[in-house]
Amino acid sequence: MMMRERLILYCLSGSSDSMIRLWDLGQQRCVHSYAVHTDSVWALASTPSFAHVYSGGRDQSVYLTDLFTRESVLLCTNEHPILQLSLQDDMIWVATTDSSVYGWKAEGHTPQKLFEKGGSFLAGNLSFSRARASLEGSAPVPVSKEPSLIIPGVPAIIQHEILNNRRHVLTKDTAGSVKLWEITRGAVIEDFGKVSFEDKKKELFEMVSIPAWFTMDARLGCLSVHLDTPQCFSAEIYAFDLNVAGAQEDLKINLAQETLRGLLVHWSKRKQRSGSHSLSNGDTSAGKDVSLRNLPHPRSDVDDGAEKHANQMLPSFEFSTVSPPSVITEGSSGGPWRKRTTDLNGTEGDLPWWCVDCVEHNRFPKENTKCGFYLHPAEGSPAPNITQGKLSAPRILRIHKVAHYVVEKLVLDKPLDGNADNTFAMGLNSGQSQFSALDSSSRLGLKPWQKQKPSVEILCNNQVLSPEMSLATVRTYIWKKPDDLILNYRVVQSR
Repeated sequence: MMMRERLILYCLSGSSDSMIRLWDLGQQRCVHSYAVHTDSVWALASTPSFAHVYSGGRDQSVYLTDLFTRESVLLCTNEHPILQLSLQDDMIWVATTDSSVYGWKAEGHTPQKLFEKGGSFLAGNLSFSRARASLEGSAPVPVSKEPSLIIPGVPAIIQHEILNNRRHVLTKDTAGSVKLWEITRGAVIEDFGKVSFEDKKKELFEMVSIPAWFTMDARLGCLSVHLDTPQCFSAEIYAFDLNVAGAQEDLKINLAQETLRGLLVHWSKRKQRSGSHSLSNGDTSAGKDVSLRNLPHPRSDVDDGAEKHANQMLPSFEFSTVSPPSVITEGSSGGPWRKRTTDLNGTEGDLPWWCVDCVEHNRFPKENTKCGFYLHPAEGSPAPNITQGKLSAPRILRIHKVAHYVVEKLVLDKPLDGNADNTFAMGLNSGQSQFSALDSSSRLGLKPWQKQKPSVEILCNNQVLSPEMSLATVRTYIWKKPDDLILNYRVVQSR
């Protein structure tokens, strides 16, 4: 008869009930429980002999426990919850939520020396017994007061808020510092220091409405911005509002398009230098001129005014080369693919085809950026109705443009004096049916309502609208209804 010795395989686990458990994999059951921590156990590291285990977690403490004698000692405490542990020779490396890495003397080869320094206790097998001992004031004293080594990290972002303009994000980090980021440049534009996050958020509030063209999270301790087509191409802004020098008043900028151009500018330049102009999906041939003006794209495929700035990099979309962002996408063989933007050499074939199409050809899905509305005389106003049916204009169109549209449609016979006999005649432009003509002027310098005070007021819900409001802003903050937007106009005395 042959006898075989059973091979025993053990496994350690930490859990949210603050327990450490030793499992016999052969028997598929827990053989020992250790009540050491007072909160969730998030990290474990065993010695090579599997006789001792270092543990850390939400209670900001690192313990060393003898798995056979159940003796435990508090090695050290941190100011932040512990996420990871790594035992290397006689050093235990501790990663916490504050992004720094701490090295503590651990006597990894002879951990018994730590128990000889005193302060050890016997680990129970019920979590409430450990919690009760802590409440009774019998918490152990840590063996080490200060770490032997510290690898400092950048303070991690723990709170963030996307502001209404969809370009700025307010953050708070583990150091308590509140900062304002410009997403389209990936940079901090103002550091407010240790102030109230909520108060600063209220102070920075703007009554503007811009579509959500990206999503964001801070799970890695830094800001991660996610773009996906076609939703990311839904937000536009006037170049005038970005303080672009010499920009025409009606030039619209697509935020996602310009952000992608800024992110991939190094890739694009190196691709051009290498003479390779093929898309990742093989749609174009090498050597083909891919400039916008030489491509026969339908007008609906190209953003209005795109040709005017196709070869320019706007300052609001220039990313730093000192601390460049990383591009993360799915690789051709599956799984994540990641590179810093400055490391792109122009030969990458894993970039999404729609990003390449946008950057190289200025082509992207044309999302619906129009807003439909009705324009009627205000109640009690002698002005005639100048429109028939619903009008349509870009969502970012300003109210002063609507006012000028009304002025162009009406020619005032004589100044208003409050009499009902005042009459209006249709202007010379009465045959013009396209409201979008308002968005085609090219004035420079002062805004129109700063040059000439309009003689028409635009109202919504009986509230006089500011000339700087956009149609989208009026719909979100003034109209507040799912029905079609209704605007009213009335003529006021010229001053």
